[in-house]
Amino acid sequence: MKTVTTRIVLGSAAACALTAIAASAPAHAADKMEKCYGVALAGQNDCKAGPGTSCQGTSTVDYQGNSWKLVPAGTCEKISLPGDRHGSLTPLDRDPGK
Repeated sequence: MKTVTTRIVLGSAAACALTAIAASAPAHAADKMEKCYGVALAGQNDCKAGPGTSCQGTSTVDYQGNSWKLVPAGTCEKISLPGDRHGSLTPLDRDPGK
């Protein structure tokens, strides 16, 4: 009986530890991401693209300045776009949605 109880306790502890690790992973990953404006293709933005849009997938033109995508931290302004443009950490006035 003692062996069975020990296995149950150890199994429960391991399950709790794995659950804690799994729960913390997305938060840690999100810490290494940043909003990058003006880099999303039409309909491929992440949530809340700005006036005239409501949420994910609602940008209406490529590289809409007020729409954003999550990108790895530190890469946004290095993203090169057509027309010698780059991503921005703040909303842009260019290419407003229709």
